[in-house]
Amino acid sequence: MKAKRKTIFECEACGYQTPKWMGKCGGCDAWNSLVEHASSLQNSKHERLVANDNAAPVLLDEISLEKTPRYPTHIEELDRVLGGGAVPGSLILLGGDPGIGKSTLIIQTLNNLALNNHSCFYVTGEESKEQIKMRAERLQIKANFPIYAENALDQILLQAEKAKPELMVVDSIQTVFIPNMDSAPGSISQIRECTLKLLQFAKTTQTTIILIGHVTKEGALAGPRVLEHMVDCVLSFEGEKSGQFRLLRTIKNRFGSTNEIGVFEMTGAGLEEVSNPSAHFLKERQTSSIGSCVTASLEGTRPILTEIQSLVSSSMLNNPRRTAIGLDHNRVALLVAVLEKVAGLNLYAQDIYVNAVGGLKLHEPSSDLAILLSMVSSFKNQALAGHLMAVGEIGLNGEVRSIPFVDKRIFEAKKLGYTQIIVPGSAKLPDLPKDIEVLKIKSIQEALDLCF
Repeated sequence: MKAKRKTIFECEACGYQTPKWMGKCGGCDAWNSLVEHASSLQNSKHERLVANDNAAPVLLDEISLEKTPRYPTHIEELDRVLGGGAVPGSLILLGGDPGIGKSTLIIQTLNNLALNNHSCFYVTGEESKEQIKMRAERLQIKANFPIYAENALDQILLQAEKAKPELMVVDSIQTVFIPNMDSAPGSISQIRECTLKLLQFAKTTQTTIILIGHVTKEGALAGPRVLEHMVDCVLSFEGEKSGQFRLLRTIKNRFGSTNEIGVFEMTGAGLEEVSNPSAHFLKERQTSSIGSCVTASLEGTRPILTEIQSLVSSSMLNNPRRTAIGLDHNRVALLVAVLEKVAGLNLYAQDIYVNAVGGLKLHEPSSDLAILLSMVSSFKNQALAGHLMAVGEIGLNGEVRSIPFVDKRIFEAKKLGYTQIIVPGSAKLPDLPKDIEVLKIKSIQEALDLCF
């Protein structure tokens, strides 16, 4: 008698599994997200992720790193985000919105590596070989590396074993599938099992593998959450498709900092590195503009000067609008409340729009003071000094709190000609050049008295 085939129900949103169908997922509370799959627990064969030549425990001091040096991609902004270059045997996940430039970045990286005598292997599951060739000609790619158009993972690994590449790209992980699994490509179980197989291949062969991943409409990486835990590095490629700037941000990195960003500019010839982002973000700024203030946001170890623009105008609505682009909406609402309570400004009947120019997303509270000053500038219809920069976190009682690495922000401002800088009163400053005027303040009232 033939044994009954067992099935499980798996949530497409979070990967939660249950033997019975439920209308609501028990893991993420999503409705109608459970899909029936054949149980992968039957007759499963688990393989080691790493080679068995070092099975015995080894003391930490006895482990040598000479066999696994980093190698640069020869794209400085990408190397900065990776922590100094690619690590052999690492698994990297690159995500971003459709059309943002992920494939462009990857093919330029492969071109640089191949021209510097590194063997590469490009697997495409979404485009044909002819489409890749057309993109390569448009980007003026000069290197020659193998392109393999395939979706079946067993065939991909077979060809990769023959090619023995140092770096392999899989575009994308959502299109790759294991043929003997019942679930469709892009499902939770397929993505998880394919990533596990690729992780095993990377660790056993010391091949660096870059997986290109899709994102959901909310901006999160598509697939199970465990996908981000399995890989060594998660990179997010951000930016407005209509804009020229692209930001490569680190979400997770086992081999470097998670705060670094790389800045690129999209041109007709592909992505170009932006070595001085501050100058690019401020190149179109008017010297003296109402509702504008410059701040320095620290992205990893790099301070970036950004213009904050605000527009405060009378509202005819019962509920005035509060719009923030590139900034935390709740943070802007908090600063509006502080201005009303502490400074006595009547903003309850005003529409307020705040924007971080250039498509940059600011997460640091150090930009609070610049946001506040730009809103007051627009409300009072008075321009700030063109050579002024402001940094500082605002407390609920109107106090200006200290922020880290004030000296780095000051020296970056000096490079671009800003000579008057407002900082928190508790900031510890090094010896500064005589042509820089640093104004220490303890409250927003002192800042308003200085500027207006």
